[in-house]
Amino acid sequence: MQRLHRPDHLLRDLPEATTLIGDKGYDSNKIRTMLLEQGITPCIPSRRNRNKRLPASKRLYKLRHKVENLFAKLKDWRRIATRYDRCAHIFLSAVLLGATLLFWL
Repeated sequence: MQRLHRPDHLLRDLPEATTLIGDKGYDSNKIRTMLLEQGITPCIPSRRNRNKRLPASKRLYKLRHKVENLFAKLKDWRRIATRYDRCAHIFLSAVLLGATLLFWL
């Protein structure tokens, strides 16, 4: 059975970026080469079972918690947590509105 949301499918259409900060779930040679081909530097810690550990900036990886905190705060909004909106563009509007309000509050 094929998984619908594989990380390499999601990474194909990334916007302009210089670095991608990902967790250990994104640690694969396929994903790393795909990012490097797009000119994106991966900041992904190596999995425990990887034979050769690859370097990742600990200072940069610590910034990842800010994004995780934003998603946690957005999920406090019932409309976003339960995804009431059927259309993706309306849902995106609600997320952007919520993120803007959280930024200013």
